[in-house]
Amino acid sequence: MTDVELVARMARGDRLALSALYERHSPKLRALALRILHDPMAADDVLHDVFLEAWRRSADYSQERGTVSVWLSLRLRSRAIDRRRLLPRSLPLPSGDGLAGADSSTDPGRSVDHARLRAALSSMSEAERNVILLGYFEGLTSSEIALHAGISIGTVKSRTRNALIKLRRFFDAEGSRT
Repeated sequence: MTDVELVARMARGDRLALSALYERHSPKLRALALRILHDPMAADDVLHDVFLEAWRRSADYSQERGTVSVWLSLRLRSRAIDRRRLLPRSLPLPSGDGLAGADSSTDPGRSVDHARLRAALSSMSEAERNVILLGYFEGLTSSEIALHAGISIGTVKSRTRNALIKLRRFFDAEGSRT
């Protein structure tokens, strides 16, 4: 059963669909929450909140706006950043390509996803790639990225917009080839 079908079943009150969606996406989402929060308990709390929100808002999901995975990831990122703001502390800065800590050994499909993402990231400039890695994979806000990179917040937002356009074009073109 596809993610879209699971969300549609959730909208009709099917708890088994929620369970299946959780089993499918929770490892990746928990890893993202841990990267942002650096606290396993807080990551678990945010993960729970995201799936509770997905259950409640499943009827609002629109396939035209993105995949279920992206829908869940954006919700998680937003909630994790909100939670991090409540827990003031210094943030470790990312190293490498931002994907180095991702473990794809338990799911062969994830290694394909990582390869596709690396290829997509290579389609943009280093400056654009940096704002995407800091914002989406490290969970930094636009203000934090601006401070870290020594650029204006307007520049961060412009680079982010340009990078997201390139990512969409890359995945749209890739989708038309499959």
